[in-house]
Amino acid sequence: MATILIVDDEKNIRSGLAIAFEDEGYDTLEAEDGQKAWTLVNKRSVDLVITDLRMPVMSGYDLLKKINAAYPTLPVIVLTGHGSIEDAVQAMRDGAVDFFTKPVDLDHLVLTVGKALSNRLVSEQNRQLKAEIETLKKRQGYQKIIGKSAPVVRMMQIIEQVAASKASVLVTGESGTGKELVADALHKLSPRSSGPLVKVNCASLSPTLLESELFGHEKGAFTGAVSQKKGRFELADGGTIFLDEIGEIDLSTQVKILRVLQERCFERVGGEETISVDVRVVAATNRNLEEEIKKGSFREDLYYRLNVVHIEVPPLRERREDIPLLIADFLETFNKEDGRQVEGFTSAARKAMLAYSWPGNIRELRNTVESCVVLSRGHEIDVDDLPPQITSQTGDEEIKIKVGTTLDEAERILILTTIDHCKGNKTRAAEVLGIGRKTLHRKLEEYAGAQDA
Repeated sequence: MATILIVDDEKNIRSGLAIAFEDEGYDTLEAEDGQKAWTLVNKRSVDLVITDLRMPVMSGYDLLKKINAAYPTLPVIVLTGHGSIEDAVQAMRDGAVDFFTKPVDLDHLVLTVGKALSNRLVSEQNRQLKAEIETLKKRQGYQKIIGKSAPVVRMMQIIEQVAASKASVLVTGESGTGKELVADALHKLSPRSSGPLVKVNCASLSPTLLESELFGHEKGAFTGAVSQKKGRFELADGGTIFLDEIGEIDLSTQVKILRVLQERCFERVGGEETISVDVRVVAATNRNLEEEIKKGSFREDLYYRLNVVHIEVPPLRERREDIPLLIADFLETFNKEDGRQVEGFTSAARKAMLAYSWPGNIRELRNTVESCVVLSRGHEIDVDDLPPQITSQTGDEEIKIKVGTTLDEAERILILTTIDHCKGNKTRAAEVLGIGRKTLHRKLEEYAGAQDA
């Protein structure tokens, strides 16, 4: 449990707050001035500081400045009398997470402490994930594919093993899994990395345009061909060509691609000159090409020419342990792009994202993180900030209370159902209900007493 340092020159206030937070399950430390508090911060493990502003030896304001300089992630909550609210507001500007006037609203303070500790936990988890990502990137030669799950480790081993060869590679996987990154990795890790990587989306062009795009054309080859144009295979000479959505091309173009694979040569559309090229071919599809062969829509001989090495990119649902790493990486990217300072996702939000099936795979996850960053109103993203299709899978329950139920009975139903939903975790239930844990325990004792009576 977290440790809270309470700093105040009035002993009754210190001891009263210590008892209250110990009842909530926290460990506490006490100090009567800022200097002793600063010593404890440097010697002990402290997770949050609650400090008065006006104290002898060292003021709470000076303590705040020292903590912010040396331990910027350590949250500080300021206590103040009514006469020094302006000082408290200034303390907020200088890094305090909140301030309270004396006498303190204890329930509100407990909730604020819980939220501040949650924010710090989110920040610390995000820092650890960033460090893990950097370690993974240093360990492997290609840094854009992030993951430590067994399917990703196996995939990267295959990529690193075959990258140096000239063998054609067929990359398969669902839409949004990152097949283009595999092609990029094969090129970057190969001896051809200094040459061009030319990408073609075969599904975005009509058969006539695709043929011209792949093989080029001579001037006057067709209406609109006002000059000679080099094709993608010619432009990729000495490098790699990536044929995305290869399953979408027509049979006529398939024959011409087969010839390039077999003979390493072709003619431009409308031309007679045979052009030789040295090109490594990587193709990708989300279709089952063996089924397409049975239907007669894909050539079997082309399939075997393309499928010398087969790399299957796993869907995100089969590599869930990589989701926190991917979230952290995307979060850093969009914080920089959008000038935001979102610390991370709460435990509840990450749990919901881990439970979601991600039919759109990494592309959907990336878009979700970007949306959350752009729309975020605070420094952390919680369940309520997630898209409805994700939160609908978290198992939230609807409580139905009949008209005529007394307010006390409705409260009892709500509290007990929430505890059950939180699987008996009373601290989490108190957070969901917006009450202090001590208040929750008092209510439960009342219900137990009513049953015994």
